[in-house]
Amino acid sequence: MEILKGKPVSEAVEGEIRERLISLYEQNIVPTLAIVRVGNNPGDIAYENGAIKKAKSVGVQAEKFTCPEDMEEDDVISVIQSLNENAGIHGILLLQPLPAKFDGDRIRNAISPEKDVDCTSDASLARFFVRGEGFCPCTAESAMEILKHYGVEISGRKAVVIGRSMVIGRPAALMLMRENATVTVCHSKTPADTLRQACREADIIVTAAGKIDAVTEDMMTEKQVIVDVGINFDSDGKMRGDADFEAAERICRAATPVPGGVGSVTTAILMRHLVAAAEQQFRRGETSGKDFLHPIQEDRSNEDLLLFKMLHM
Repeated sequence: MEILKGKPVSEAVEGEIRERLISLYEQNIVPTLAIVRVGNNPGDIAYENGAIKKAKSVGVQAEKFTCPEDMEEDDVISVIQSLNENAGIHGILLLQPLPAKFDGDRIRNAISPEKDVDCTSDASLARFFVRGEGFCPCTAESAMEILKHYGVEISGRKAVVIGRSMVIGRPAALMLMRENATVTVCHSKTPADTLRQACREADIIVTAAGKIDAVTEDMMTEKQVIVDVGINFDSDGKMRGDADFEAAERICRAATPVPGGVGSVTTAILMRHLVAAAEQQFRRGETSGKDFLHPIQEDRSNEDLLLFKMLHM
């Protein structure tokens, strides 16, 4: 079985980013991502740090905007609105889920679609699903990027997507259909026999069920390519995907590992979206080199968030 590792895919995307950055640098433009975190969730902080590290490695900028959990919801929205209006910020990433006290829908829908590089808001999702415009959710696009990088034929093939979330399942299914695959979407309410039969007939399986052994040996065949988006932890604390990887190694044509598969590509896709957003804003005259004459801070703590809002209105 071929193991579809994410690292070579990520490196290819990063190489493309560096080539595209040349023309932006010539205009004195450095694509800049605003990472908005509410509270101090350790998982959010780890992702934030990883995104900042990736940004530096490819030559773009990331700024942290940290809002304490006791901040008023309207003030969090004001921060996002200020970022929307700041010509020196090209993309906004809101770390989710938000603490329970906040209306997550209201806050994510404050992000401008032009800067919504992870397709978070309803407006961005509508653009993607209805008109095929804007940015796709990064994880779903990462799954497709892996298939394309390894030369997996999609057109005319049968594909099964396990999961129907707006973040992964539905956009992955739509992207597969746009590549002319015949797609079946299964989910937590799909009967076990129906899921098993659909998988056995599939050439491609994209699984985002969020459940260990959602894809088991009896669902696998030698023709299959499995893209495992699941991130789960077993009783020993070991990270595992949705699919039984040991069984896949014995049976399937190819599969992504967990860890080291889809997850390692997602941040690179985020950075590609950021560069595309900067290019689009430059073409529309919404950003220019003058925006980078001020020093860019790595972090914005709560003490200066409201000052930042006032200065950039």
